[in-house]
Amino acid sequence: MKIYSSILLAFCCFSSAAQIVSNDNLKQQIVRDWERAKAYTQEYLDAMPVDKYGFRPADGVRSFAEQMMHLAQSNTLLVSIGSGYNNVSLQLLRASNFGKSPTALTKDSVVYYVAASYDFVINTVKQLDFDKSGEMASGELPGGKRTTTRLGWLLKAFEHQTHHRGQCTVYLRLAGVVPPSEKLWE
Repeated sequence: MKIYSSILLAFCCFSSAAQIVSNDNLKQQIVRDWERAKAYTQEYLDAMPVDKYGFRPADGVRSFAEQMMHLAQSNTLLVSIGSGYNNVSLQLLRASNFGKSPTALTKDSVVYYVAASYDFVINTVKQLDFDKSGEMASGELPGGKRTTTRLGWLLKAFEHQTHHRGQCTVYLRLAGVVPPSEKLWE
C-alpha cells in the first residue's frame, strides 16, 4: 500500500508541475490570441461590401457598422478597466454616442477604430505585469458596477469581441457574403 501512495503522490506532483504556466507564457499566449482575433475581425470588415455597412438584419438591432463599433468600444473599455491603462486617443471611441454618429459608421472609420481598439489591447497586454493579474479591479458598465481580476477583465473582453464578431457572421450571410473561415489555430 505504501508504494501505491508514493506512486500516487509522485504522479500528483508531476501532474501539477506540468500544469504550471509562467506569467510570460500566459502573456505571450494572450497576445497571440488577440493578434489572431484582430486579423480575423479584419477579414470580416473586408468581407462586408462598403454599401452594406449600414445593413441591419431586423429593425431594432445594430447595423453591421454599429456592431463593429460596439466591439471596438468594448475592447477599449473592458481592457482599460482591467489594466488601469487608458489611451487618450481612443477617448472619443468610448463616448456613448460616438458609435451612432453617421461619420463614425463609414467603412473607413469603422475599420480604423476597430484596428485601433485591437492595437490598444495588444499593446496594453504586452505592457501588463502579469504578477498582478490576480488583483481585483472594478468598473462601471451599462449593467452596473462589476468586479473581477485583472486577468478576468482581459478574458471577458476577449469573450465579448468573439461574441459580437460571431453575430456578424449572420449579417454577412444575410448580405449574401460568405463569412471568413474560422481562425481558431492561426
